[in-house]
Amino acid sequence: MQYKDYYNTLGVKRTASEKEIKSAFRKLARKYHPDLNPNDREAEAKFKEASEAYEVLSDAEKRKKYDQFGSDWERYQQTQGAPGGFDFSRYAQSYGGAGGAGGQGQGTQGFGGFSNFNTEEGDFSDFFDMLFGRGTGAGRAQNPYYTGGRARTTPRLGDDYEHEIDVSLEEAFNGTQRVLQMDVPEVCPTCGGSGVKDNRVCTTCNGAGTVSRTKRIEVKIPAGVHTGSRVRVAGEGGAGSGGGGRGDLYLKVNVLPNNRFERKGDDLNTTVQTPLYTAVLGGEVEVPTPRGGKLALKIPASTQNGRTFKLTGQGMPNLKSPGKRGDLYARIEVQLPTELGEQEKQLYGELQRIYDERRKG
Repeated sequence: MQYKDYYNTLGVKRTASEKEIKSAFRKLARKYHPDLNPNDREAEAKFKEASEAYEVLSDAEKRKKYDQFGSDWERYQQTQGAPGGFDFSRYAQSYGGAGGAGGQGQGTQGFGGFSNFNTEEGDFSDFFDMLFGRGTGAGRAQNPYYTGGRARTTPRLGDDYEHEIDVSLEEAFNGTQRVLQMDVPEVCPTCGGSGVKDNRVCTTCNGAGTVSRTKRIEVKIPAGVHTGSRVRVAGEGGAGSGGGGRGDLYLKVNVLPNNRFERKGDDLNTTVQTPLYTAVLGGEVEVPTPRGGKLALKIPASTQNGRTFKLTGQGMPNLKSPGKRGDLYARIEVQLPTELGEQEKQLYGELQRIYDERRKG
């Protein structure tokens, strides 16, 4: 059996969603339907190929078997029992297609059942009614998937969206807010998401089933976020179908570099420039904090350049436990005096003399 790449036939990726597969087939069906291309064998063949691909990929069980067994999926299905789904042979028989009880269909010879596509009125008629969940007249009575006055549909959650945002270290420390303006798809108010209105392609959404609108969303960014954190905004993703709820919006956080603090987990590191006199004699130095203030740090006499002091609990808040905080590490950087006066030079000279004498002995 020659391998048939159904994904390539519909022009979608292997990871395509049910919605993307449905949309791709709709476009091909409109383009290649034999009633729109009379006596065009190539168009008829492409329509048949697209229909075959859609029959498989629109059914979760068939698609799973196709992904697993490739060209042998039909052989597997015959041995294991065909799963439920849209059956084109049953549809053709129901509408008098080739091989059906009603004989040869009126319209497309050799491809029975798809004969009521009204090209002048833009009416997709019974074929699209069956395919996309609507049915009228005789089609409604014979449709094996039609029950109780409405099409049988499975609720499906909308797609999740992801959006990247940048925050400063100070915003990550304190928590912040973002106001986003996004173009989001909503279920078409005219056709209710079916893409069809009164047996015609919906003119509001052009058959897509959704319309786009700009939405303003205010999002709270919690304290303690780090690069790679994902903030979930429930119900702000894509619109669902068949009564399913909306998907979620995820904000992927990127914490911008800071020229004063280096972050490691929930701990922060900073450098404190310290006068030589303070390092030698001891005293207080000021340590900056992400809050914007400063903390007084006492250092002992003879503090060496590069020595690090820990300020417990003065680091970043923990994202999962905001009451807990990391630590702040202050590294001493001793600053040598510049532009010495004559008296200072004399004093340093005296210190040098005392130091040399002590070394000798």
